Amino acid sequence: MKRSSELIDLFMEYLDATNYSKHTITSYSTDTLSLINFLESEGLGNLEDVTDTLARYYIGYLSDNNFSNKSIGRKISSARKLYDYLKDNEYVLHNPFKALIIPKQEKKNPRFIYENEIKEIFDSIDISNAKGLRDIAILEIMYGCGLRVSELCSMKMVDVDYSQNLILVHGKGNKDRYIPIHNKIVEAIKAYEKFSRSEFLLRSEDYSQEILFLNFKGTPLTDRGVRKILNSIIENTNVESTLTITPHMLRHSFATHLLNNGADLRVVQELLGHSHLSSTQIYTHVSKEKLKSEYMMKHPRSRKKE
Repeated sequence: MKRSSELIDLFMEYLDATNYSKHTITSYSTDTLSLINFLESEGLGNLEDVTDTLARYYIGYLSDNNFSNKSIGRKISSARKLYDYLKDNEYVLHNPFKALIIPKQEKKNPRFIYENEIKEIFDSIDISNAKGLRDIAILEIMYGCGLRVSELCSMKMVDVDYSQNLILVHGKGNKDRYIPIHNKIVEAIKAYEKFSRSEFLLRSEDYSQEILFLNFKGTPLTDRGVRKILNSIIENTNVESTLTITPHMLRHSFATHLLNNGADLRVVQELLGHSHLSSTQIYTHVSKEKLKSEYMMKHPRSRKKE
């Protein structure tokens, strides 16, 4: 019988070998350690001792410790993944989390930025220097393509096809997709490559760096670095709807604005890299507000009498 820590290490090695992102692996590590802490604090043995009853008890334990339904759902999902691996490799006979009912999560509409505010954010960037040229290229490609921050950070120089105005995006689960890029994105990337990236690269020891977006030191930009850049941009605007701007808000805005302007839902699904249409349909709730607004303004019987 292996110790719980040994099983977790094997699971992490499996995730790394199957090319899960560092962020995903970190999340699985945090969630599975929560399960081990539960077993140890309650004196319930190790991972191989977990039964269906203990799995249900785990949900109650998380709830009693003030975890939200969303956090509980994620931790149970991670436990399912862990036990799928353990079962496939014959460390356990069955997955006690397989049929577990996860508490319903409160559905919230995605936060997005209004179109006029997007313009203000773009206009606030000073493109007379290397940093500004890089920052506007990041903003153009994230809002113009709806990328996840991990997809932006992993993008390589060769992923941009200027002959066809396309970029190759390496999505979740090793799923690649091509996304068209409009002329402003093309111009922004070219300006960044010519004036900013070359300058940043001079400060790096690795002149053969293939990653497209670099930081001031000439090393690959990280998720955290992108968030800091976006927060720095928002500080120079008068946008009132949000005090922060996150990569996912730009992704939400990309999808919402496309649907508001008549894009087909399945096209947006492909652009976002969603495996299931249900993941994209959340944006239709936001777009219904646009439909309602247009209806109230345009239908003759809805207009106020003058």
